[in-house]
Amino acid sequence: MNSFVLKGNVLFSENLDRIGAYPDHFLVCEDGLCRGVFRELPERYALLPVTDYGDNLIIPGLVDLHIHAPQYAYRGMGMDLELMDWLQQQAFLEEAKYADEAYANRAYSMFAEQMKKSATTRASIFATQHRGATEILMDLLEETGLVTCVGKINMDQDAPDDLIEPSADISAYNTIGWINHTSGKYQRTKPILTPRFIPSCTKQLLEKLREVRRTYDLPVQSHLSENPGEVALVKQLFPEAAFYGHCYDRYDLFGRKPESEFTGETIMAHCVYSTDEEIRLLKQNGVYVAHCPASNMNLSSGIAPIRMYLELGLRVGLGSDVAGGQTESIFRAMTDAIQVSKLYWRLVDKSSKQLIFDEVFYLATRGGGAFFGKVGSFEDGYEFDALVLNDAGLPHPQKLNLHQRLERFAYLSADSDGIVSKYVAGKRIL
Repeated sequence: MNSFVLKGNVLFSENLDRIGAYPDHFLVCEDGLCRGVFRELPERYALLPVTDYGDNLIIPGLVDLHIHAPQYAYRGMGMDLELMDWLQQQAFLEEAKYADEAYANRAYSMFAEQMKKSATTRASIFATQHRGATEILMDLLEETGLVTCVGKINMDQDAPDDLIEPSADISAYNTIGWINHTSGKYQRTKPILTPRFIPSCTKQLLEKLREVRRTYDLPVQSHLSENPGEVALVKQLFPEAAFYGHCYDRYDLFGRKPESEFTGETIMAHCVYSTDEEIRLLKQNGVYVAHCPASNMNLSSGIAPIRMYLELGLRVGLGSDVAGGQTESIFRAMTDAIQVSKLYWRLVDKSSKQLIFDEVFYLATRGGGAFFGKVGSFEDGYEFDALVLNDAGLPHPQKLNLHQRLERFAYLSADSDGIVSKYVAGKRIL
């Protein structure tokens, strides 16, 4: 059952700032779990089938902690707008179309197919508030073999009339119906509670979502402190809150509180303008920060202080944030994260060290992978997610080492045609 050996040039994060590189090694999968990397294949694995990938690179699968499936259709458009205008002129107009399930099936089929072909093996995904369309998305994703969390959005204010749910009660009722109908239906696709963001949720809705979370103990995903205009609007709507994250925390939608009945994890995307109090709460409650550098640039939001978050011990992963980000490529998110960290050092804080490639590779694998459990490494006991990469189409006049080849693969967007094979939880899906 899902037991085999791959042979090739193996790379994975040994810690936050070091990628281990193992040329011409064996990588063992037993019952869907990694059993380690070996120069010589141990006798106990001698009878397992071996696939020799030659000079190709073998790395853990990449994890996308924040992506909007309905926005995939218009990626690369409206990139000259700031966040709040972009939501009104692009995102909301597109998302309203998913009331039509035929359209949803057509658009989500394209999204699911591209995600299967991409370097992403696991993802946390926003749908829309439409229950039928969200279940179509979950059906399609289950067929891809990816491991995903999918959220039916909740929103009952501050959006176009055709997107606002009629009331907090109806929003919660539809969410409960969706959870119950999909419970146990899928092996790899799970529900995640998804208040879109604080401006789109009344206090009554947040209270209802707390009840839903108490009943089902689901993980949570949303947005946090992304853009100055958004942060100001939250302050206007919730003047009693000490800071943006406090709005979620007051309703038990912000991580795993100490001595709390809530055990599900929480992902908050962006965290560009988190205050010191908010950062302390992010750490205390073990909230995952989904760093989305492309979206933060495209929508004029700013630069998240990821170096500081890492030094403080926060949990950090990467998100493509399609369609705020123009591509689903987590390789691109890795290189964008390095580039914006350089701008942060140059323009904001000279004492902030720039991110290095080894660190962003960690964020794309083990950092985000931890949300899904023991994911993102080839160490013994980790779930077996792997990508086999062919960089032969990137000729070079010198002989490069494995680290150089991987970095070059990421920067030159070779994932567009350089993914040879893809394994998720011990199953080959490409």
